[in-house]
Amino acid sequence: MDDQETRENPTPAATPAVRPKRVSYHGRTAGAKALSNKEEVKVEEFEPFMLLPRGPPPLTEFLDIHDVDVLKQPQEINKQQHHTHLYSSDFLIVRRAQEFQIKITFNRPYKPAEDKFAVLFFIGPSPQYSKGTYIPVFPTEDRQSIWRGRIIETNDNVVTMGITASPECIVGKYMIYIGVETPYGVRRTKRNPSTDIYILFNPWSAADPVFLDDDKEREEYVMNELGIIYHGSYDDVSERAWNFGQFEYGVLDACLFILDKAEMPLSNRGDVIKVTRIASAMLNSRDDDGVLVGNWSGDYTHGVPPTSWTGSVEIFLDYAGSKGQPVGYAQCWVYAAVFNTFLRCLGIPSRVVTNFFSAHDNDGNLKMDVILDENGKVDRDRTKDSIWNYHCWNECYMARPDLPPGFGGWQVVDATPQETSDGMYRCGPASVNAIKHGQICYPFDAPFVFAEVNSDVVFYRRRIVDGTYEPVRVNTSHVGRMVLTKNVLNDGRQDIISQYKFPEGSPEERRVLEKAEEFGCQREKASLPEDDVDVEIPSQEVLVGDTFDLIVQFNNRSDKRRTVNAYITGSVVYYTGVSRAEVVFKTQKVKLEPLQGKEEKVVVHGEDYIHKLVEQGSIHFITTGKVKETGQIITAMKVITMRNPKLIVKVTGSPRVSEEMLVSVEFTNPFKFNLENVVLRMEGPGIMPLKRHESSLISPGKTLIWTEAFRPQRAGSTRLMASLDCAALRHVYGEAELIIQPESDTRVGS
Repeated sequence: MDDQETRENPTPAATPAVRPKRVSYHGRTAGAKALSNKEEVKVEEFEPFMLLPRGPPPLTEFLDIHDVDVLKQPQEINKQQHHTHLYSSDFLIVRRAQEFQIKITFNRPYKPAEDKFAVLFFIGPSPQYSKGTYIPVFPTEDRQSIWRGRIIETNDNVVTMGITASPECIVGKYMIYIGVETPYGVRRTKRNPSTDIYILFNPWSAADPVFLDDDKEREEYVMNELGIIYHGSYDDVSERAWNFGQFEYGVLDACLFILDKAEMPLSNRGDVIKVTRIASAMLNSRDDDGVLVGNWSGDYTHGVPPTSWTGSVEIFLDYAGSKGQPVGYAQCWVYAAVFNTFLRCLGIPSRVVTNFFSAHDNDGNLKMDVILDENGKVDRDRTKDSIWNYHCWNECYMARPDLPPGFGGWQVVDATPQETSDGMYRCGPASVNAIKHGQICYPFDAPFVFAEVNSDVVFYRRRIVDGTYEPVRVNTSHVGRMVLTKNVLNDGRQDIISQYKFPEGSPEERRVLEKAEEFGCQREKASLPEDDVDVEIPSQEVLVGDTFDLIVQFNNRSDKRRTVNAYITGSVVYYTGVSRAEVVFKTQKVKLEPLQGKEEKVVVHGEDYIHKLVEQGSIHFITTGKVKETGQIITAMKVITMRNPKLIVKVTGSPRVSEEMLVSVEFTNPFKFNLENVVLRMEGPGIMPLKRHESSLISPGKTLIWTEAFRPQRAGSTRLMASLDCAALRHVYGEAELIIQPESDTRVGS
């Protein structure tokens, strides 16, 4: 079993560990912590100020409440002004640090001089004012609490009240009651679940730590349900669409359930730093029965292959619906996409980013070690560090009052379980600006992220005599070639590598690396002789299964003849850089005239690799060699990712809300072998929930056509996305863009 299998599927112990029985908190604390948003406190309808032996007297002469309207419809003022009108929810959803309105109908006109009432907010099983889990809101200026209240309008028996939650308040679901003060006690409304209210983070408010001062960026990083995930290799980037689905029914409740499952104290849930750190751990299942089970083995028998998912919604609903049973399976882009849904759903600006050639170092330094034998051939048994072809993580936007000025803004968070942080598999939030400037002493996990984009690839020659390693070549630019994310409000991509590090070889970069060394990061400092022979493997596009010529270019920059004894190897690799099978091995003696370049070709036959490919379809080619005259070691690396066939997605019908439309997904098997147990999935935000289709067999040259009817639920620009998956072929996608028009008005005048 290789490293990738053991990462998420460790070998079970001989004797299963018995989880200790949960014990009482008595004797340690005065009471249990409030850890659940779902649990409720019972609120009495009447709370006397004094002992009333005969019970409360008739209260008919005092103010009474007939109705509470929280103005929760999507077209009403609250959801429109709070940018929550897209949530598929029957409840009011608002954002903190911004006023919302409720209408209270009394039994008679409200008299400010005589009547005293308050709107009461409760969250959790044991509300306390000091913990922020019980908040009374008063209508008069002379009596205010941590939330502000005011009378906006009085109309006969109806009072419209404006309420502003504090910018630090707990994010979650609150119960609302109206309390009226009488001489005998407080009269409260009955429990009415329909008036419950969700309060989220608010990137539109300058008072909130997640404030993002750009309308277009808020539209992209909070409101956009459609994403693009970048994968492949840095010089041959592929992309696929993803339905974040943060507004879909049940997703918000699932996000709050995740925090409950983590047993996160309610009093901490207003702190975006703590929320994102907890979520980073809870989105993977390694040590806390979190949302997603990682699997890099290629065996997905008991779950959904990572390449098959088209969106996050099904994952959230499965996890919450099963009361917290981890969902299989995920790899880094699934973790990042699902984490993005969580963040945007709660109102935290976020984006998925992809780092191409991402270092995963096994010994905590800034060196990715490649071991060669004395002749320059790669020793795969002794090469343990891995360079991922790409790695996806998230950035979320927030202030960092716990760090020095200048280190707020975009923060790295990563739910893919790679290394433990404070005893759990999680990463971040780590300031992107701190990483760029080498200030990796600041929390959280900045050294790990710094190494992912700044490590050097160091080639060592192993001496057989004594087993020692001698550095023979250092590649300082291979790791962290490019960090891609989707453009704001269009489908283009932007390279944000300049936000992570200064240009290669610049004085600023040298200063940053020196600063990182002060904090314990080790680099290879050996002084190596200058090279006069180079080798390079050019990029090329290859369709999966095709035979192609691998080009290796040698260049002699000296004025003397050179002879290179070269090794050219090609290995099918997982996208994590772990080798599965060698498919090319060739030795070549290359004679170079002074100041001459020369190309060598190696034929790579489709039948040699097609049945050994893993889901990413990547072959890692390495050319190494030794220059006979100088003893110089030369190296070149190239990942060629095979291009898969595409799904054809066609939509017909009138693109209008509530009008029936048809979508067809078409795929023709281009291979000489059968595709068996094929699963297709399709979904689109606002227009189609997840649909699934299975086909037991697609024979060579045969075409599968799958057709579904659907009715769009809301107007606007959207996309249908589909995937095809089977054991022999993964990462097959297709999509269709749609612009849905508003529902037509069919009413006819009399």
